[in-house]
Amino acid sequence: MSEVSSQLPTEPISAVGVVSFLNKAHDGFYAVAQTTDGSDADLWKDGLFKSKVTRYLCFTRKTGPEVVVDMKLIDIKDALPEGFTPVEETMDTKETAMRKRRLCVKMSPRAAAETAIYDIQITAKSKYHLVNYTCMGEINNMGLWYRLGDVPKQQASQATSTITNSEAPASTASRRTMNRPYYEHQGSGTYTMTALDDVPFMISEKFCGRKPKEMQQVNLMGITIKSLAEIEEEFQYNFSAERSIAV
Repeated sequence: MSEVSSQLPTEPISAVGVVSFLNKAHDGFYAVAQTTDGSDADLWKDGLFKSKVTRYLCFTRKTGPEVVVDMKLIDIKDALPEGFTPVEETMDTKETAMRKRRLCVKMSPRAAAETAIYDIQITAKSKYHLVNYTCMGEINNMGLWYRLGDVPKQQASQATSTITNSEAPASTASRRTMNRPYYEHQGSGTYTMTALDDVPFMISEKFCGRKPKEMQQVNLMGITIKSLAEIEEEFQYNFSAERSIAV
C-alpha cells in the first residue's frame, strides 16, 4: 500500500492532456514525470527496446467553465464510453498520444458538477493502492489513479449575488417618469447593459403642472413660447400686393 499527500488541492482539474516532451507542456499545465516511487512515468516506453518516443500525462487546475469529473483508460479497440472524450494527440507535437491504450476524459460545467477530479498520480506497479484514489486503468505496468473531491459552489453563489445586485436598480423604475429598458436582449440569449442604462429620461420638474398661459412666459435659450393666436397675429400676411398685380 502506498499513500501520497492527504491534503486535497484547492482547485479541481480543468483539463488533461499528453505531451511528448516534459519541457513542452503548455503554460499552467503540470506534467506527471515520475511515478509515486520516483520511476520514469513515460506512458509510451517499451519494455524490450529503448525508444526515443516518450509520452507524459499532464493536467491543469486553471479555473475555467468546465472541470474533469471522470477519467478512463481503455483498450484502443474498445468503444468510447458515453459522455467521454478521447485524448487523441499530444499537445506539443500533435502526434498519437498513446499506443494500445486510449485515455478518455469526461467534462462537466463547473456549476453543474457535484464532484470533480483534483489530483492524478501514477504508480510503478498496479498492485500498489493509493489511499483515497481510484484507479482509472493500467498501461506499461503502471497504474493511473485519480482523486475525487467536492466542487465548491462559491463561484455559483457569487454569480447569483452579482445578478441580484445588478437587477436591484430595476426596483427604482417606478420612480422614473420615462426610462429606457434596464437590460437589452441580445441575439445570443443573454442580457447586457447599454451605455444609457440607469440614465433617467424625464421632464424637468419646472415644466410639470404648468398651465398653457404660464408656459407662454417661459424663455428657453432666448426663445419665447407663443400661442397659435399670437403667432397668427404677428406674422399675418393678406397677400394684398400679389392680388393687386394679378388683377
